[in-house]
Amino acid sequence: MRNILEPKIEKYINSLLPPRDSVTREMERYAGQHDVPIIGPACGRLLHQLARTIRAQRVFELGSAIGYSTLWLARAVGPHGMVYYTDSDPSNAKRAQAYLRRAGVLPRVTILVGDALDMFGTTQGTFDLIFNDVNKTGYPEVFRRAISRLRVGGLFITDNVLWSGRVARPPAHGDADTRAIKTFNKLIYRSPNLFTTIVPLRDGMAVCEKIS
Repeated sequence: MRNILEPKIEKYINSLLPPRDSVTREMERYAGQHDVPIIGPACGRLLHQLARTIRAQRVFELGSAIGYSTLWLARAVGPHGMVYYTDSDPSNAKRAQAYLRRAGVLPRVTILVGDALDMFGTTQGTFDLIFNDVNKTGYPEVFRRAISRLRVGGLFITDNVLWSGRVARPPAHGDADTRAIKTFNKLIYRSPNLFTTIVPLRDGMAVCEKIS
């Protein structure tokens, strides 16, 4: 991943972060050793803070991998909240379940294994927060399906929207991921139902408030 922030600034931000608990640190080490994409602690704190700010109780996460962002969200919703975890890889789900159990938040997480959008479609009701981190070609379709399922005042948050800076130039031939993210970014900014800001932290996080 190319740096979005100037490297010294990113290093400085990370140097300010308080120490994480043992489970979170273990997840970070595992992700680094096995090339598992996670949002990292700076974005994890942002996600947690935003969920707490709107007092989110019902959260759906599209694309959860080993459950790193799930853990930040589960801690944010508290003991009476619920976070829906989704991943197509059963081994990821098993590992996530073990981490979440050790962290003491498994009772507030529903583990769903399969295609994230399929799981989203079969889960009833509306949500306070929807976090999107699926395969990048799926981003426009997530937008089309997710907004109607979000309460007014809720947040639609998406990772990797700056895509290592590739969104700032024309996509290379056959680069479907960059093309899809650029389309998605236009959709969220042009939607009359959303108030959108892209936060240039790590790989770019889009924060969209549903306003109507």
